[in-house]
Amino acid sequence: MPWKESLMADQRMRFVSACLDEQDSMALLCRRFGITRRTGYKWLERFRQEGPSGLIDRSRAPLTHPNQIEREVEKEILSMRTVHPTWGARKLLAALMRRSDQQGREIDWPAASTVVQMLRRAGLVVPRRRRYHGSAATAGVCGVAAATGPNHRWCADFKGWFRTGDGSRCEPLTITDAHSRFLLRCQATSSPMHAVVRGLFEATFREFGMPEAIRTDNGEPFASVGLRGMSRLAVWWIRLGITHERIEPGHPQQNGSHERMHGTLKQETANPPAGSLRAQQARFNAFRTEYNQERPHEGLPAMATPQSLYTASPRPFPDRLPQPLYPSDHVVRYVDINGKFRWKDKKVRLCKPLGEQTIGLQPLELSWPQCEPQMSRYWTVRFGPVELGVLDGEAGQMLSERARRLFLA
Repeated sequence: MPWKESLMADQRMRFVSACLDEQDSMALLCRRFGITRRTGYKWLERFRQEGPSGLIDRSRAPLTHPNQIEREVEKEILSMRTVHPTWGARKLLAALMRRSDQQGREIDWPAASTVVQMLRRAGLVVPRRRRYHGSAATAGVCGVAAATGPNHRWCADFKGWFRTGDGSRCEPLTITDAHSRFLLRCQATSSPMHAVVRGLFEATFREFGMPEAIRTDNGEPFASVGLRGMSRLAVWWIRLGITHERIEPGHPQQNGSHERMHGTLKQETANPPAGSLRAQQARFNAFRTEYNQERPHEGLPAMATPQSLYTASPRPFPDRLPQPLYPSDHVVRYVDINGKFRWKDKKVRLCKPLGEQTIGLQPLELSWPQCEPQMSRYWTVRFGPVELGVLDGEAGQMLSERARRLFLA
């Protein structure tokens, strides 16, 4: 009978011993042990070359595999993962492919799933519990349209505040380009004061030009609880010819790509925080460089980097702040520092952020189009292109939002 696996070593040793005694022929011994003469000669030769260790079964695994990853390729992947411990398999592969193309090297890179297994074997990844957050898409949701090109829309927000190692309050202001995801600014501030935020935006405008629109949430200093949510910052943007887009309250997904960047920013720079504001800002600067120039972005075509898709705006920051211009059929009024303007013998309240600005009033000709504009009772009030509301000229006050909707229905 053929040798069983459990008796192989002992059977082979007895067979070899019988062969070395030279009392019986090879053919007879092979018949006695139930093996072929080819197998008998093989084990005898192995014993003569290697001794008893030659009688142990060798691995039958192939020395090479058609899908085996080269050691140097695996070493490059693990090395980049060590440098960027938060990057996933797709980001690692995209960055390595881009680098090998720049160096003119042709490398057969493995699939992302293979890289995941490789990282797990090396102990460089910890499986996480997957959570369902609904659809990740934000374009077209709740009236949100996708940006059509660089500087079509910028997104701005404050990352949630935290304290550095020395107890200082850090509330970073972040500005990104919605089309390319380019991180224009990431600046540590101690509080969201109007003067500080306006200075940071002015520096950004001078460096990159001005966008067509800026999207923010409804918090200070971007918006207020006053008329049309106007804030001093929004008034400044309108005078610069920038449209201020505010997301709907309670709908952060309308600024989803910016919020997602905040998650990466916290993981990379503030977990744990630096020892001081200066050290924290140094981390922000390093993150901004890596995020724009090196980190592949899964939300961009072909996992491109933000810098590869961003170009500065052709709209320069003006030396003098322009005043809003109104058509000839508008009556222009000046708003005083308290946010009021004079209409006939009355003072009409608007809101303080509009103080020291000029507004335009256009008569609403409803039932009597033949009526002279000066005789109209109701007027549409505008600040630049933004409609603020409807003025009741006889009452000398702005209609409430509910009354305005009923009036114009």
